[in-house]
Amino acid sequence: MTDTPGPDPAHLEALFNQAPCGYLVTDDGGRITAVNDTFVNWTGHSRSDLLGSTLQSLMPVGDQILYSTHCIPQLGITGAVSEIAVEIIGADGQRRAALLSASRSPASDEEPAAVRVVIFSAHERRMYEKELVAALRAAEEAEARRAEAEKELHRLALHDALTGLPNRAGLNVGLDQLPAGGTAGTRRLAVLFVDLDHFKAVNDSLGHAAGDELLISVAQRLTSLAAGSNSVARLSGDEFVVVGAFAGPTEATALAAGLLEVLRTPMQIEGLEIVTSASIGVAVAEDGGETLEDLIRRADIAMYRAKELGRSRWELHEPAETDPTVDRLRALGELRRGIREGALRVHYQPQIDLRTGRTRGVEALVRWQHPTRGLLPPSEFITMAEESGLVRPLGAWVLGETLKQADNWRRQGRPSSALEFAVNLSARQLNDPELVPMVEAGLRLRGIDPALLLLEITETALMADPAAALASLTALKNLGVGLAVDDFGTGYSSLTYLKKFPIDELKIDRSFINGLGSDSGDSAIVGSCIDLAHAVGIRAVAEGVETSGQVHMLKAMGCDLAQGYHFARPLPAGLLKEWLDANGGG
Repeated sequence: MTDTPGPDPAHLEALFNQAPCGYLVTDDGGRITAVNDTFVNWTGHSRSDLLGSTLQSLMPVGDQILYSTHCIPQLGITGAVSEIAVEIIGADGQRRAALLSASRSPASDEEPAAVRVVIFSAHERRMYEKELVAALRAAEEAEARRAEAEKELHRLALHDALTGLPNRAGLNVGLDQLPAGGTAGTRRLAVLFVDLDHFKAVNDSLGHAAGDELLISVAQRLTSLAAGSNSVARLSGDEFVVVGAFAGPTEATALAAGLLEVLRTPMQIEGLEIVTSASIGVAVAEDGGETLEDLIRRADIAMYRAKELGRSRWELHEPAETDPTVDRLRALGELRRGIREGALRVHYQPQIDLRTGRTRGVEALVRWQHPTRGLLPPSEFITMAEESGLVRPLGAWVLGETLKQADNWRRQGRPSSALEFAVNLSARQLNDPELVPMVEAGLRLRGIDPALLLLEITETALMADPAAALASLTALKNLGVGLAVDDFGTGYSSLTYLKKFPIDELKIDRSFINGLGSDSGDSAIVGSCIDLAHAVGIRAVAEGVETSGQVHMLKAMGCDLAQGYHFARPLPAGLLKEWLDANGGG
């Protein structure tokens, strides 16, 4: 009896190196022991430099922390992590957006423990999905000795590690029995795109472990109702799809209504009763050979419309509808180009001391000079900048421009050198390890007294991760800058947190100021916010003040500062100087 020959090592090495994604292996200590040509070519690092180094050393500081605190513990517990968004620093110093998945194989008599890491270029993920599936299948057939390890890698590529559902690639593979383009007999291919409503609030308030538990429960409910002749998959985050053949739109939307009811039933998450809801977009294939990707895109459009119309509902896509995703991508490209080409502007809105009537400071507010739409306020683009990561370079530019303007005015001797400058920080900036050094360097470069810089952080950003926020605020406070809580009253902070945070100002949200004198509830809230600020020894600032009646009531309540159209709109630097001269400011 002869032994069956093992796989050809040269063939296995060729498969390893030719895989359409980055593939590397590390030991249990995190040191890279093997890396394929794709990763070497993508990053520009030599193989000799990579071998023996760590994967974390190729990441920015923030992603190093993510990998160490999230990925490594999860690999130890579940043995796998799936589709983690990170950045890889290439040999040219440039950051490359990537999606990272990994699985850990324990030690055996034949081999030590190892972690196998798959890294996709985020920009080329779709192009590589089919090649990845084919490469994994070929590797599984050819590499008999590593059959179990390759089987796990194959499963990881096609399934979501958290819920066990197919991912996008697995969905494509599992739908061979369904009509790939349009209709089959009397039944038509349809996609239900399910996106949970306010899922981020669960993560922010209860933590990511609770969020994961919620996603698992949702996956189970979707599967219990929609499985059978349909396929259920998790695309990413809190996005799921149900794909199947239906008699027509009526049958597909009936399933969507049923899914909504199932998801509204309370769930027990970490001992708490959580009620969730979803927005569902439905797309049914038309005659003419639509692909699955076509239907997913159309269902996604309908889902966004469901959110815009109030959430917790389904909407059916009509083929003539335009794709808002394309519009968002176009706008994102325009914003990126605008930042690069100097299309941003900073306007300044005065903040008035209600006791003296003089200007105490100004708030810096960014504007975008769009090439066709004119001057846009931050409400038109800040959310897009937050979601895309552009808010970091945008925020850095606003801070630098504001400090530059403060330095110019200081050198000219006007406005008064005691004028404070308030600059907004986003949640992403607050968690950026480069924030404190950037602020310190900017103050030193311009020779600005740190006490004249006030950094504003929204209440929601503070409460997303109070411990991390406290560390960042403390480091900023140690520089000598002032700190303010913006949009107060819209989040979930408490007196305990206000006492703990090193805050100098509490800015009452304009939605409550609007009701002063006309809404007893708003008036009571404003008064309570002012009293709360004074109770912890900080200033109270009213935003969005538009009438003399509001000014009178705020003075009576003891409010310290106010800003709004009643005093002045946000003004360019030149017009602000004229306004200050005319109104006795500075």
